[in-house]
Amino acid sequence: MLQGVKPHLVELRKRIFISALALIVGFVVSFIAYKPILDWVTAPLEKALVQVNKKVQKTKAGEWKIADKDSNFTITKNEANNTTSLVDKALNNANRVLDSNFSTKTEKMLASSIKQLAEQTKLQAVKSNSAGGSVLWGSVTTNQIGGVFIVAVKVSLYAAIFLALPIILWQFWLFVAPGLYDNEKKMALPFLIGTTVMFAVGVLFAYYVVTPFGFQFLITFGAFLYTPLINIEDYIGFFAKILFGFGLAFELPMIVYFLASIKLVTEKTLLDVFRYAIVIIFIVAALLTPPDVVTQMLMAAPLIMLYGVSIIVAKIINPYQPDSDEEDTEDEENDTKSEQKQIEHE
Repeated sequence: MLQGVKPHLVELRKRIFISALALIVGFVVSFIAYKPILDWVTAPLEKALVQVNKKVQKTKAGEWKIADKDSNFTITKNEANNTTSLVDKALNNANRVLDSNFSTKTEKMLASSIKQLAEQTKLQAVKSNSAGGSVLWGSVTTNQIGGVFIVAVKVSLYAAIFLALPIILWQFWLFVAPGLYDNEKKMALPFLIGTTVMFAVGVLFAYYVVTPFGFQFLITFGAFLYTPLINIEDYIGFFAKILFGFGLAFELPMIVYFLASIKLVTEKTLLDVFRYAIVIIFIVAALLTPPDVVTQMLMAAPLIMLYGVSIIVAKIINPYQPDSDEEDTEDEENDTKSEQKQIEHE
């Protein structure tokens, strides 16, 4: 018995080794380039903070509200421009005092302090302009000494999984392929390509559609009461869960394609369980997304549409063909109905 299982174990070890090697290579490459990846990951959050900032601080066109809970003081664009001019003048005067050979030590110390304050004010103004004309309301923080390193490791690991996914799926198929028939082996390439493409579509849908809307809604809700300080460690887990959840959810048509190819489901099967499928879809959406209604609905809606696509896929791959007994029963029912109509007509 062991002699018969041993070749399969050797083959399994080979496939696991190649998959693990792909993960390690992907991790090393991702860790070297973790900064651009981290910028890509945090971009939706930063855009959401900018949009929230505009809603929270911008009270009307050309006027911004100062972030002070005890004051309703506002500053106009002209006043802001005048303030910038005053800062530039103060900076020029401070440089003039520092460059002068006739300035005393006390004057130079005071000018140095003024210059430092003016430069900080000017830098904040530049950041304000890049953020859409107002000071950023909220920020991304870390509360651990090695927080950034941990985040870099997590981001690199998630990126490695994305990169190695096609290789892992291919190795899985090579392991199970010897036990399949020739017609089933022909599904390998379409299944692998379709699985990878649908996973990527789900990830991109989550990144470009779900996260901008979801993050903006979640951060805006209550931002008038509390300043959002987003912990980067928590955000990475939150973000990865959304992306992986949508990537897996978009595999539904490919799963149906596989099941229909081996004659396990038809379009009638999917239509018969449609009501139960809706309930299961909302349960899956609740499990694969963070605990908020917005992202759950944003996952459930496309999943329902994908279920409809799956019905079409099943109809194309394995169309429903009624048995002869069912056809006879349908014919008898039709004959009975026609006879009843004829009697009623008479």
